[in-house]
Amino acid sequence: MVLTIIGDDVATCTRRIKVVLFEKGVDFVIKPIDWTIREHKTEAYLEKQPFGQIPVLDDEGFILFESRAIGRYIATKYANQGTKLIPDPKDLKAVALFEQAACVEQADFEPAASGIAVEKFSNPYKGLATDEDKFQKHVEALNAKLDGYDRMLTKTKYLAGDEITLVDLWHLPHGEIAEKFAPEVFESHPKFYAWWQALKTRPSWIKANEKGNML
Repeated sequence: MVLTIIGDDVATCTRRIKVVLFEKGVDFVIKPIDWTIREHKTEAYLEKQPFGQIPVLDDEGFILFESRAIGRYIATKYANQGTKLIPDPKDLKAVALFEQAACVEQADFEPAASGIAVEKFSNPYKGLATDEDKFQKHVEALNAKLDGYDRMLTKTKYLAGDEITLVDLWHLPHGEIAEKFAPEVFESHPKFYAWWQALKTRPSWIKANEKGNML
């Protein structure tokens, strides 16, 4: 059966799932949210996603939310097709390095990158002013964190080793916005920047953006 993703084709977290689906070669459909009626805040939707956020996966009645959890589910369910994306669960050290990289993405990259996105994209989109002080703090934080990325990527091709995983792909949605508004931070970290350039030119990410993005 075809997987259903309830969300918005161009939204950051929906595209975080789409890039995984394309890497795995899994058929899916997007069921768009009707923003005009605030469908994501209706009781029917809140039964699926209690926080009223997107996206949601519907796999023949099995409901799952949170884009990273959905990515893990897809990579595990379709482990024998497409790009591997997750380590062999029997390889303890590979799993540990994957979990370490996952922590780095969520604790060291996402807060600053998404903070930049909020100040320079989300707030203006909502008609709110950018707080330039907050924006600069996010840029400074990201710059410091990318020093660590350069050190990690000196040792391995990708964050969890020499094979690409979900963790690398998870950086793409907010990373593209952060790069647009703070390109000098990306470009000043050579190991990170080479890794980033390779990621964002992957066919799966290009395909995930065919219907548009947030920029």
